[in-house]
Amino acid sequence: MTERQTQHPQRGRAPTLIDVAKVAGVSPITVSRALNQPERVSEKARAKVTAAVEKTGYLPNMLAGSLATQSSRLVALIVPTIANPIFAETVRAITETLEQAGYQTLLGLSGYSEAQEQDLLEAILCRRPDGIILTGLNHTDISRTRLKAAAIPIVETWDLGDQPLDALVGFSHLDVGRSVGQYLLNQGHRRFAAISADDQRAEDRLAGFIQVLDEAGISPDAVERLETPARFSQGRQAFARLLEQEIRAEAVYCSSDTLAQGVLTEARARNIDIPGDMALIGFGDLDFAAHTLPSLTSVQINGAEIGYRAAQHLLSAMTGEHPPTEPVTIDVGFQIVKRDSA
Repeated sequence: MTERQTQHPQRGRAPTLIDVAKVAGVSPITVSRALNQPERVSEKARAKVTAAVEKTGYLPNMLAGSLATQSSRLVALIVPTIANPIFAETVRAITETLEQAGYQTLLGLSGYSEAQEQDLLEAILCRRPDGIILTGLNHTDISRTRLKAAAIPIVETWDLGDQPLDALVGFSHLDVGRSVGQYLLNQGHRRFAAISADDQRAEDRLAGFIQVLDEAGISPDAVERLETPARFSQGRQAFARLLEQEIRAEAVYCSSDTLAQGVLTEARARNIDIPGDMALIGFGDLDFAAHTLPSLTSVQINGAEIGYRAAQHLLSAMTGEHPPTEPVTIDVGFQIVKRDSA
């Protein structure tokens, strides 16, 4: 696990209605009317205000006048889904750590959609949370503008990158894919297939996997991309399609343990021996991975550590202990857990 300092602009204050008025070149009362009583404002003025709102990232403060303190004691947490157990430990660690410090967690589900995340952030930021924890680095331009303008601590998780919005706690998905590919190459396999979900982090893992094979002069025999969230049934059906196409890979990489479990089931139904006929590796090291037949080789991620470190960093930022001009990128790493399937 490593920490590194990254350059980051100093966090300022959230934009106000007056800021919007200055950018739009109209009076504050015109901005207020354009936002609250648009029928009383000309179309030209509404267009100016709308453009200024998007440029500044302004959102109305729905708590204005109702709180005696600037602190809401509320932290927003956005994850793609709670149906996938891979995020459960992260959510639990965050909520428990924040609760011990007297903060409540507002949980939002983005459904792996940047547009849905944008809608959630619009609703959340209007309520002025003290901090926000996000999953991943991919956000719409509007979301980025609003988050940068919010003047509150932000922690992105479950990924690594060079330009975090504020702070970042995660691991490299590209490196995961490369490590999986190298692990299977080291076992002597030379014919490969991949079954992957289509969300960005899964795509990054797949890219790393294909990249390391390419460096060895090998192309996968087949790649099946599945709509996120990928389910057990999709893994089984995808493997069946590969067999129907007479794809006989020596090793199959799946972007999740759930998909790999589907492959295991279809393989047993067709009397394909794993690992005798084919090696199989998943991602996530979910609780069932050690108990499948055969047990599933997988990539283990410490989701609880991600959650704990994210919450601790956010708490230090919200209380002023962590200088806002020195954001930290924390790499929690990963490891391949070798079991019977590969």
